[in-house]
Amino acid sequence: MDNTTAKVSCFARAYHYANVPVHIFADRAAQGLLGEDYDNIAQSMTQGISFFIPGFQGSEEEGLRLIVDKQLSPSVLGRSAFCERMLENEMLLGCSQYVIFASGYDTYAIRNKGVGTAPDMLSVYELDLPDVIEDKKCRVENAGFSSNAEYVPCDLSDTSWKENLLNSGFRSNEKSFGSLLGISYYLGRDSFRALINTLSKIMCAGSAICFDYPSDDDSTETQTNRMLAAEAGEQMTAGYPYNDMEKLLEESGFLIYEHLDHEEMTEQYFSDYNFSCPNHRIVAPKGVCYILAVKRA
Repeated sequence: MDNTTAKVSCFARAYHYANVPVHIFADRAAQGLLGEDYDNIAQSMTQGISFFIPGFQGSEEEGLRLIVDKQLSPSVLGRSAFCERMLENEMLLGCSQYVIFASGYDTYAIRNKGVGTAPDMLSVYELDLPDVIEDKKCRVENAGFSSNAEYVPCDLSDTSWKENLLNSGFRSNEKSFGSLLGISYYLGRDSFRALINTLSKIMCAGSAICFDYPSDDDSTETQTNRMLAAEAGEQMTAGYPYNDMEKLLEESGFLIYEHLDHEEMTEQYFSDYNFSCPNHRIVAPKGVCYILAVKRA
């Protein structure tokens, strides 16, 4: 099991947390979860600097910082910050369950275990392939962490994930919040529509979902990410016009409550960091949008 994309996403969060004074998204557990893979990924990225930044001249550390800031971090940090801010808002409105689809090396259930009262009241379910779940559990143990997540091994391309989630204690009559970060890039439209529709059937009114998606406004960053995914054996899909995404959600009973493009994401979530680090600015990638949608009554 390799799961390169999830590891690189975790690395981006870890590197950002360890190397900047003001965080777009603060993931204090990411580096510990990666273990020795942190250094392995850093070395691999440094060796590939000519791919990311042709003609670059500078130190290895300067090159790695540029790769992370310009290519790896923008989408990962923005969507993570957006998702957890939306989750906090939904918890204030009575959400009691957090479902993380394709959870990979997400650390929410590690970072928030036993902190305050609200996180203790939130049931967390992590869904991913069985080998990814097993690797995650081993990493949590090896790092000396603990997690309050209920792990749900499944294949999201198979609708049986619904039964697996329900059998793990998910309560359809309670408000829930679903994170589907990064998923829309790798599922075809019919598969993504089926996933949203199935999720709608087990979510009560007022529940919310949050995800990022490729728009039809392509960019150099998204083109590079598409090539990286292909090299890792993962095929990224084409983008969605806004009207198509709105229609897809409405057909499953969801209404868009918040929608950010790259400019709005940069302004709302990156401005504090950019003010503190003007020589290492990070901007959200063009061609990626972010959605909060709520199930209507």
